[in-house]
Amino acid sequence: MKALMFRLTSQWTFIRVFYLLTGLFIASQAFIEKQWFGVLFGTYFFSMGLFAFGCASGTCFSGACEKPTVNKVD
Repeated sequence: MKALMFRLTSQWTFIRVFYLLTGLFIASQAFIEKQWFGVLFGTYFFSMGLFAFGCASGTCFSGACEKPTVNKVD
């Protein structure tokens, strides 16, 4: 529970706020227009911003997923 509260209350970046607001806008507009797939799509982006997973956590382009290079000695 502490880890969840830490994610919700810290490490807010511009991209995280952007995902949160964009997801909220998409979901609300889709709900008004009764486009239910759009509600799911917007909810996904909203939750990315709120819970900081995916690209909203900043790990997509930071190189955290790359394998370290190993130098072999002949």
